[in-house]
Order: sequence, then structure tokens, then C-alpha cells
Amino acid sequence: MSADQSTKTFVLKGVGVSPGIAIGRCYRFDPLGSQISFYKLKDESLVPKEVQRFRKALKESEEQLLDIQKNLRKAKITEPVYVIDVHILILKDKMFSNRTVKYIRDQGINAEWALRMTLDHYKQIFEGVQDDYISSRISDVQYVVQRILRNLTGEKHEIVWEVGNNGVIVVSHDISPADTAQMKLDKILGFATDSGGRTSHTAIVARSLELPAVVGLDDITHYGRTDDEVIVDGTAGMVVINPYPDMLKRYEEKKRHYDAANDEYLKFGKLPAVTMDNYEVQIGCNIEFVEEIPSAIAHGAESIGLYRTEFLYIYREELPTEEDHFNNYRQVVTNPNLSSSTIRTFDLGGDKFANYQKQSKELNPQMGMRAIRFCLKEVEICKIQLRAIWRVSALGKTKILFPMISSVEEIREAKKILEEARQELIEEGVNNIPEKIDIGIMMEVPSAVVIADKLAREVDFFSIGTNDLIQYSLAIDRANERLTYMYEPLHPAVLRLIQSVVEAAHQAGIEVAMCGEMAGDPLCILILLGMKLDELSMNHLAIPRIKKIIRETTMKEAKEVLDKALSFSTAPEVRSYVQDYMINHFPEEFIAEED
Repeated sequence: MSADQSTKTFVLKGVGVSPGIAIGRCYRFDPLGSQISFYKLKDESLVPKEVQRFRKALKESEEQLLDIQKNLRKAKITEPVYVIDVHILILKDKMFSNRTVKYIRDQGINAEWALRMTLDHYKQIFEGVQDDYISSRISDVQYVVQRILRNLTGEKHEIVWEVGNNGVIVVSHDISPADTAQMKLDKILGFATDSGGRTSHTAIVARSLELPAVVGLDDITHYGRTDDEVIVDGTAGMVVINPYPDMLKRYEEKKRHYDAANDEYLKFGKLPAVTMDNYEVQIGCNIEFVEEIPSAIAHGAESIGLYRTEFLYIYREELPTEEDHFNNYRQVVTNPNLSSSTIRTFDLGGDKFANYQKQSKELNPQMGMRAIRFCLKEVEICKIQLRAIWRVSALGKTKILFPMISSVEEIREAKKILEEARQELIEEGVNNIPEKIDIGIMMEVPSAVVIADKLAREVDFFSIGTNDLIQYSLAIDRANERLTYMYEPLHPAVLRLIQSVVEAAHQAGIEVAMCGEMAGDPLCILILLGMKLDELSMNHLAIPRIKKIIRETTMKEAKEVLDKALSFSTAPEVRSYVQDYMINHFPEEFIAEED
């Protein structure tokens, strides 16, 4: 390929959510692609007809999604299927549809306008939520609204992707799993989007298809035009539009190295993560949906180190029942290929629960009434989940993980409620309830780290949530784009906090895991290994590479890297040293980044 020097070169930095390098032509995709009219209804008599028009569009949207889902299953593309379930759930949600109908009736406006008002309502609900997983769920509502709008405006046809013979880089504001069902997947080389984060659906789809992807680019759709030459570096989180010849040549070489290395990594997925001097680390996978398990196992996951359960609560008209929880968890813990499954209790505030009106709007919900604080206040809601976990623990090795613990009082109260749930089940005659379940806490609040020695006496294991620990300890809003440069896992303070947690755990005779993004970062792996963490849980795509590095080093070398890293005073010094070390000792795994 050659770059057209009559066009300007743009280099954009975003969030790399699926590793690898893709080089191809840009394909601009607008999922809505139509002009929407907003108007007042001329007469009250038109209101019922407008409501009927809206309900018809709802029904058509559901039928389309079911058809798309069927086609995905036929193509054996399984991971995006469950996301479409979410979209269908939203379509069926009475709160969603009734709010839109109410806007039509009360304000005498057309369905399109009412839909946009409903979307604005949901945006307000999610406003200020700093948890990546929760905040990225607004994209589900946006997608559903877009589909309904297409049906309202008469654009009922699905988009057919005619992308030529050489493949393309899809550039869009966002991409839904349903959109991917319409793609000629063998012609898609990678994704680049304005919006999204590590848990957005573009990220989920890209990882499931193992295509390089960068999201959160803000304005890639402004710079990228159809047929522009594009480079997507999903490892570095970089996108280049119209690269100049020398840059293109370097990236082509970098891509060859990456592809060869990736083929080599996959061989290590099924092997244990054991060092050359026989120190073994358990490798788990973080999941949000049970449908992710097959891919996790295929890439070498030995356990589920973190199962986020928030999905069960979002977009439901009613709270999930005990059976809803049980049937879902059963699919995880009964998998014969997993040694254990760690289920985290929900990390949500009351504002995310349907029909929950007790909580006023919080200025800073991330530090408000959420997670364990909400559970201790709303015990009966909490017990529904705990009862299901007790029941499913009889079917396979299960651990329970409480998030956002900041004091000994909280974990003691949580354990008390957990035991109450067990006793209730026994009194009701439920059989095979175990006497004990392994109890763990997320180490993600600085106060918990400071009293780690006290907390270690109360639980069976720790799991370090580095995403929030870094945020809280460095006083950084990781959703604030202006502060992303300060979000640094290799900050000396962060490393010392992690080390102190590991030491406190081992002194108390309990195991310590890590389930934050840092666990799957190849640059951090020797430092974490040197600290002697017992388990590392990560995104499934990171597992083979992490295992390969562990198997090609020794604990002695890892300890030397750790000691050296801890000797520096600044994060740039630590990062520079670790980068140089890894490139020198693992040249095939660490291709130097472009200038």
C-alpha cells in the first residue's frame, strides 16, 4: 500500500480494547443515517394513532433483532448474541415504552421526539457514573432508540455491507452487535469508534471476533473518510489516518511481528502459568456474561476470577428473582473446565434499580450509596442474591466476593447477612447447602489497604481491584479524558499499596488475587509475579501472552525487577525501566512503539 501525500496524516489516541494491528481502507458507517423530524401533533385525535405507530415500530424492531440473532447463531458467532438479548429486553421494558407513550400523550409530540426525550432521561440516569461497565450500558439504549427510529422513518431495511475485496477498517460513532450481523465479517479488518470503553459492545464484539479495535477516539468520524488509508493499533490504542510511507512501512513490519507472535502465544494458552523455577500462578478470566466462558476456556482460563453480576439488574422492570440468579450462576459453576468461580455481589447504587425510590440523586455516586453500602442498607434485596449463591455453591467450587469494603464492620455485617441467608435456606428445607463458602473482599479502597492485616483475619482471600484502587489512591476520575495521563498503574504509590496487600494476606495465611486491568498488562506481569500474587484474572485475550511471559522467566528475575521498580521515585522512571527491561528480555513479545 502507498499513502496519498495529497491528504493530511492524522494520528489519534484512544483506548485499545482488542489487541493487534490492522491496515486497510476506511469504511464510514452511520447506523442511523436518516434525518429525524420533530413536531407537535396538530390535533389530540392524532395521539392514539401516534402511540400505535410507536408500538408498531417496537414490534418490528423486536422481530428484526430476533432475526439477526438467528443469523448470528447460524454463522456460529455466539458472543454478540447475548448482547442482542439485552436490546430485546429494553424493547420489552414497560418503563421504557410507557415513558415514551407518556411523552406522546402529555406533550402531544410525535413518537420520534418522545423517543429522544426517553433517551435523554436514561442519559441523565447514567450521568456521573464512573464505573466503565455501568456507564457504557447507555449505548444499549442508544442503539435500541436508533433502531426504533429507523422503523418509524421507514428505513426498515438492514444495512448490506459491500466493502470490496480487500477488507476495510470500520469507522463509526459506535457499533452494536446487531450491526455486526450485517457485516461481511471476512472483509472486516478492524474497528475504530468515537465512543466506547473497555466494556462497550464494540470492544466485546471486536474481542469475540479477535479483530484489532480502538474506541473512545472522540472524533475519528470527523477525520476518517471512506477509502482513506487507516492503521488501527489495538495494542497501543492508536489510529493513523493516511499514514506517510515510512510510517506505513514500519507498521506493516510491526504487524508481521505481532501476527507471528500471536500465533505463538496461542500455543501457551493450555499450559500452566509456571515459571522456569516452578512457581505457579493461577490464571483466571473476568467475565460479565456466561456466554464468554467458552472463549475464556479456549484461551487458557483455569477459573473465573471475577464474575460481574450487574447485568442481571440493569434494564429490568422488576428485580431479578432468586431463580434468575440461580439459573444464571449455575451455568458458570458447573462448567467442568473451570477449577472455581468467583461471583462478585452487585456493585450498583439504588438509582440503578427499577422502581427503587428511596434514594435521592447523589452528586458523586461513585463514592455514594452503592455496592456493599447499599446491600447493608437494603438487606432483603441483597439476600436474594446471597441465597442463590449459597444454592449454586453446592454444584461446584464457588467463591463469593464483596466489593467496596472499607472497614472491618462492613465485612462482619456482610458475613452476618450471608449466614442469615444460609440459615433461612436450611429452615426452608433446601437440601445440600454447604456449611461454608470461601469469602473474599475487593481491595479497591485505600482504607482497606491500610487495615489489610485486620481484614485478612475476617476473610478467606483478597482480590485487588486495581481499576478503582488506582482511581481512589491517586484522586483521579478515570472517566475524565483530561486526566488519563495521570492514571498510571506503575505509580510508585500504587505498587506499594499492592505489595502491602499481598504481604498482609500471606502473613495471615490467605490467598490474594488481582482482577483489575493491571493483571492482564504484559508490562506489569513481572512486577506482580515478584510480589507473589496467587491468582491473576484478566480479559481472555490477554491470557496466552501472560502465560508465555511467566513460563519464560524465573521468580528470581521477577523479584529483581520488582525491587528495582520499587527503588524509583516517579512513575515515568518505573515505566521507562520496565519497558526497557521487557523489550530487552522479551523482544518478540514487546515490539517497540512507534515514535
